[in-house]
Amino acid sequence: MAHQFHIFDNGAALADALAGRVAGALADGIAARGAASIAVSGGSTPKAFFKALSSKELDWSKVTITLVDERFVPETNERSNHKLVAENLRVGAAARAKLVPLYHAVADAEDAAMVATGDADRIIRPFDVVVLGMGGDGHTASFFPGGNNLEQALNPKTRRSVITMDAEGAGETRLTFTFSAMQDARLLVLHIEGAAKKPVIDQALAEGAASAFPIGRVIANAASETQIYWAP
Repeated sequence: MAHQFHIFDNGAALADALAGRVAGALADGIAARGAASIAVSGGSTPKAFFKALSSKELDWSKVTITLVDERFVPETNERSNHKLVAENLRVGAAARAKLVPLYHAVADAEDAAMVATGDADRIIRPFDVVVLGMGGDGHTASFFPGGNNLEQALNPKTRRSVITMDAEGAGETRLTFTFSAMQDARLLVLHIEGAAKKPVIDQALAEGAASAFPIGRVIANAASETQIYWAP
């Protein structure tokens, strides 16, 4: 599918613009269907965006937030995306939003993925908003190059919403939404910052569906146009 680039001078300007765009999409979802859903990514990049979005005037009680991916760690862990969202997005008025986790305190990550799939399948779909990130290795969500379940994660015919991923660059075992669950979001965003990531996304876009970078395959094959928000 096609993509659009939105380039900003700095991260603060990007965060403000993206928060406005996302809040508008969530408001549209609430107006049209009485509820809205958003899946967000973790890491350090989205903190300013989360804080800007949390200040937007919305009927947050009608918004469901979930995570694009998660480490198999409890929400008290400093590496938990759940913790990041709870402390930076689900604050103030936005605390009224429902947060659907991927991690569950069960025997192992596979069991957690099954529970998370059941929870995810009760969220209104397609998502109103999905905000992806990208690592320097071209991974997005937990679609890591060399990941043990990478092809299943990227296959548009995969029926499960959440699967596990182990990869050399991942650290802990991951839980991740599959491509099939996210690729038709009404607003599909890639949020990236840093000069070093620009050549990676440029190469991924040039290579398209044949790219060695998972993000290139995601953008090329998604049903929705990807809005790429980048700042150096």
